Amino acid sequence: METRRRFIKQVIAGAAGITIGGTAFTGSPLSYRRITGANEKVRVGVVGFSDRFKASLLPCFLEHATELNFEIVALSDIWSERRNEGKAWIKEKAGWDITLCANNDELYARKDIDAVIISTADFQHALHLVEAAHAKKDAYVEKPFAETMNDARAALKACRESGIIVQIGSQRRSGANYLAANEYIKSGKFGDIVMVEMCWNVNQPGRWRRPALVAAIREQDTDWKRYLLNRPFEEWDPRKYLEYRLFWPYSSGIPGQWMCHQIDTVHWFTDLNHPRSVAANGGIYQWKDGRTNADTLTAVFDYGSPSDPGKGFQVVYSSRFSNSAGGTKELYYSNAGMLNLDNNTVTPEGGLRKQEADDMNLAPNMLESFKLPEIAVVTDANTSGDPLTSGHMRNWMECVRSRKQPHAPVEAGFNHAVACIMANAAYRTGTRTTFDEKTQEVMAGGKVFVY
Repeated sequence: METRRRFIKQVIAGAAGITIGGTAFTGSPLSYRRITGANEKVRVGVVGFSDRFKASLLPCFLEHATELNFEIVALSDIWSERRNEGKAWIKEKAGWDITLCANNDELYARKDIDAVIISTADFQHALHLVEAAHAKKDAYVEKPFAETMNDARAALKACRESGIIVQIGSQRRSGANYLAANEYIKSGKFGDIVMVEMCWNVNQPGRWRRPALVAAIREQDTDWKRYLLNRPFEEWDPRKYLEYRLFWPYSSGIPGQWMCHQIDTVHWFTDLNHPRSVAANGGIYQWKDGRTNADTLTAVFDYGSPSDPGKGFQVVYSSRFSNSAGGTKELYYSNAGMLNLDNNTVTPEGGLRKQEADDMNLAPNMLESFKLPEIAVVTDANTSGDPLTSGHMRNWMECVRSRKQPHAPVEAGFNHAVACIMANAAYRTGTRTTFDEKTQEVMAGGKVFVY
């Protein structure tokens, strides 16, 4: 175990000097080390038999596995109950008799793994991706990419050096409506973005809670020290094992689970890597169940070019667990109107009308109305049959064969991690946060944010 901890610390230390440029990484020569032929099966290992994998990732994978000649051959999970459940579930749904591995060391010791699907606890994603990169296995990894900058830098560095194909689970990037919105904004027809409003609201007392499993799990049936990875050691706590999204530093909660999806579209549509600054406020107002992550949060982001502080726009993000009104919304505004990714429309709503323009001897500025392709985003947890995730999974599978970069490459994950860490830091410190390009650190009140 100490050897493993030293490995993690060495990997993180080696990533300290990494920087992000404005151009997306397109793959080193190593990324072309094996171009799998159409008739050669791609053998996949599963890292973590999670609810997300069971209900969404597996069904989406199976939609394309036969056509693209992919097969799951092994599953790694440190909890024996989940391992056995995963083996039985995959056998029932796909007919494959997979091999079980007690941990990732056993998984990567196998010679029959080409790629992995990583769906573990939020804080583990980056470090499990580092393991995949060192083993030279292509990876589909769930979001959030990372919850700390140390982990984010380590994963980015490892993936770049190994040349593996990485798809971050930011499935909006594979949605027809989002692809059309990205193309429309980049065409210049929308005009400069002046404001973005986003929300994600639910009223679900059981969201991220697993009381029955918490009562049933036994420490001796899992590997608590391996679970903790590089987080500070504490005694066994089944809630932090199974309800980790409620507890920092195992998860940032709202930023890492929900904000990362929506703020990623801002980066994608604008080619901006991260905010210039973030302020945030919130608290635990409704669910007094021992959690340490907010059940209500509002974050305000300032985006724009660092070299031109007079030009930019604001993003207001809000989320609450106490009332579901509003659901999920993503509204982009320009001086000429609005792009609404809730109902997939572009309209002149709020644009500069003739009357107001004439008052200042200006030309009216109003968008033409039209519809984007219809794909709805649902707020229910782990929804199966999700067309966004299905298309996203297929894109990764195709790129594993072609060695092209997928829709959500590793840089997309790094960038959403920066924004979410900035928001989490702003909430936890009560200070405005910024990002130091030179050190690649999130700064809160003039100090590096650490947990």
